[in-house]
Formats: sequence, structure tokens, C-alpha cells
Amino acid sequence: MSATAGRRFDVAVIGGGVVGLAILRHFSMAGLRCVLLERGADILSGASKGNSALLHTGFDAPPDSLELACIKAGYAEYLDIHEKLNLPITRSSALVVGWSDEECSKLNGIVGKAHENGIGDVRLVGRTELAKLEPSLSTAALGAVLVPGEHIIDPWSAPLAYARQAIAHGAVVLRATEVTGGERIPDGWSLKCALGTVQARIVINAAGNFGDLIEKIARPPPFRITPRKGQFVVFDKPASKLVNAIILPVPTERTKGVVLFRTCFGNLAIGPTAEDVEEREIATTDTATLERLRTRAIEMVPDLANVGVNATYAGLRPASRFKDYVIEALTDSNWITVAGIRSTGLTASLGIARHVGRLYAERFGELPNAGEPVWTPVANLTEGRHRPYMDGGEIVCHCEWVTRAEIEGALEGPLPAKDLGGLKRRTRAMMGRCQGFNCSAHVEAILREKLRGTA
Repeated sequence: MSATAGRRFDVAVIGGGVVGLAILRHFSMAGLRCVLLERGADILSGASKGNSALLHTGFDAPPDSLELACIKAGYAEYLDIHEKLNLPITRSSALVVGWSDEECSKLNGIVGKAHENGIGDVRLVGRTELAKLEPSLSTAALGAVLVPGEHIIDPWSAPLAYARQAIAHGAVVLRATEVTGGERIPDGWSLKCALGTVQARIVINAAGNFGDLIEKIARPPPFRITPRKGQFVVFDKPASKLVNAIILPVPTERTKGVVLFRTCFGNLAIGPTAEDVEEREIATTDTATLERLRTRAIEMVPDLANVGVNATYAGLRPASRFKDYVIEALTDSNWITVAGIRSTGLTASLGIARHVGRLYAERFGELPNAGEPVWTPVANLTEGRHRPYMDGGEIVCHCEWVTRAEIEGALEGPLPAKDLGGLKRRTRAMMGRCQGFNCSAHVEAILREKLRGTA
């Protein structure tokens, strides 16, 4: 662990998902010496790799909740910084669709809740207007709530950009570094990791699905993480032309339900399911659930019966028994807990980081001022914007139009991909129609060549 030899950090963030990376960015940009400890071979190897990549307004969040405050703050900051980091946004809007008289009877309440939450442009849409907005939607749709501010973003480039910006401000990112224990030392912690020890004055637990296990280092955890599995079906690219807005269901007490949404990569997807599981690391799919998702998508948009499925995947989100986020500072323990961040984490991450920054300032001292920020734009992966293949060069993945230069670039720089999953999330290689059947050997050869050169 040469990156930490002889160093003592102000802040150690445990967990390299989008929330941990946003926190790392916030504290590093404020001028603190920070280190991130991620158990996986690469960042985003946990819950964050399976998110649905929607930028939420918070229209349906619990009023006066911490979740709502973080969503709104995160939404505003993403809009403020996305161009500086070259992060995409597809301004799509969303429709909460009522498919029965009972569901339609709840639409007025959804509008009222949105207005209470400060999202004033949310309004009802009747059956006739809904048919004009979404001509491919089934005629069984009776009405909807229009949410103009809900949008589509890139699920992986944002946290990668946060990590790279943190590194540009002096942060250290350690991967394949599982935290297995820790002990209090004068004015801080000595964390026992897979490759040695790391010392820091303040520890921030952002370990996602492992959050309650990491919390045991500091105290008996007052929460238990029960991972909630969400399965998804991704349709082929022609399907994206069938839907304009994000199609949301009327939520239940337990779940927001499955969503039909375009991706920024040119596909149409449906999901996630909500299945409480004990498994914390590997999210599996099953044929029966995937077929139910596909059937539901066709019920909503009948023309999807003529479109093939591109891919399926599943993610695990760190649910707790609490409806709100579990974020608190333990003053006497030099510890900040950030847990129970479920499906809204991608949007809320920047807001969560600001909230954690305020807790730090209140309990552990004011943050220093690091001066002007360094901006670290990332490569564009999304459709509708310029991509490298348009300039020529050798194309390796023909399904997703990924060039050799992109793959090599993802294996270089301040935070190179360290495994095949990390490479996929940085380039889209092997994530298209053939799922790597035609290009996997070529991609893996480039990966082996590069990793051999950096070993």
C-alpha cells in the first residue's frame, strides 16, 4: 500500500459507489487530505453499477425528509456542473400513469405532494393529452401526472468524474482494499485493510450493501441492511423510439414499482423489481421475473412485442427498515454514517456530500477553502452527442461503436479500469446486442496487454 505509506489522512471514505465518490470529491475539493477504500477491484462494483440512471426532482419523496433535501440539492448541483465535467443529460420528463380507476384516484394526491415538495410544474394530464404525448402507449392508460423535470443521465460517467476530480484535488483511491476492522487511536482511527492499515482522523462509512457490517467497527449498528434486488430487461435500440418520457407507475407503500425508460445509450429498459434478499454482492436474474417484466412492458407499449431483448441485468440497493436515509455524525467516535441510500442515490449523491460536509463542519471543524476547482471532464459515452468512432479509427465493439482508442484510454490515466466490468462501464464495450460474442476476445486481449504493462 505504497500510496499511503507514512501518510495520515484527514478523512477516510469507505465505499467506492456514487455516494462515497461524491463525498470524496466534496471533501477533497474543500482541501482535506482524503483516501477512499473500496473492496472491489474497481469503483462502482457494488450497488451503483446497477442503477437506472434517472435524474429525479424529488416530486414523490417524503415531504420534509432528508432524502428530499439531498435529492433537490443533488439535482441542482448536477445541472450546475454537468457541462464542466462533460456529463450528459437527456431532458425527457416523466409521466406517472394510471392504468385503473383506483390508480387514477391517487393522481391528484401525487400532484399535491409534488407541489408540497416545491416541484410546482407538476400537473395532471388527461387521457387525450396523454395519447398525444405518448402515441405508442396502450389505450388502457387512463391519465397521468406530468413531471417535466425528470431526466435521463449516464449511470457511470458521473461517479467516474467525481472520482477523477477528487484525485485532481489530491485524493487517493485504493481499490481491492476491503476494510476488515479498525481501532481507535489518538485523534482518529487505524483501519485494518486487505493490504495493510490506513490512518485517518475521521472515517465516513458509505459502504452501501455492507454498511451495517462496517458500522460494527464504530458501534453496534442501529440499522440493518437488507439488500433489495432489482432486475431489469433492456430492449433493442429500435424500442427507444416508442417512448418519449419516463413512464412511472403509481407507487405502492413498499415500492415505486417498475419503470419504463429510455437510456442515454439508445435503448429502452424496464425495471427494477423489488426483492429483499440476503445476498450482498452478486445480483442474479431469473427467467420467470424477466419474462414478467417483458410482458409488463408489452402491456404498456404493445409495439414492444416486435422488438427483441438486448440484455438483462440486476442490481442490489442497500435498503434498511427506515424510510429515510440514515446519515449521522458520531462526535465522540470521529465517525460519520451514511447508510440506507436506495434508488435515489445517484441524483442525491452530490446533495448527500454537501449534507455530510455540513455535519463535519458542525462536529469536527470548519472545512478549509481549497480555492478554484480543477475540472476533469470525462469522455462521452452517450447517443446524440459526438463520439470517437465518428472521427474514424479501429472499431472493436461494433454493437456499441467502441474504438480501440477508447478502450486503451480507459486503461490509462489517473483512475484506469482494473477489471472487465470497470472497462465496460467506462466504454460500453461488450454491452451491446451480442453481449461481447464478437468482440470479447479482442477486448480481453487489449485489457491483458495493458494490465501486463502496468503490473
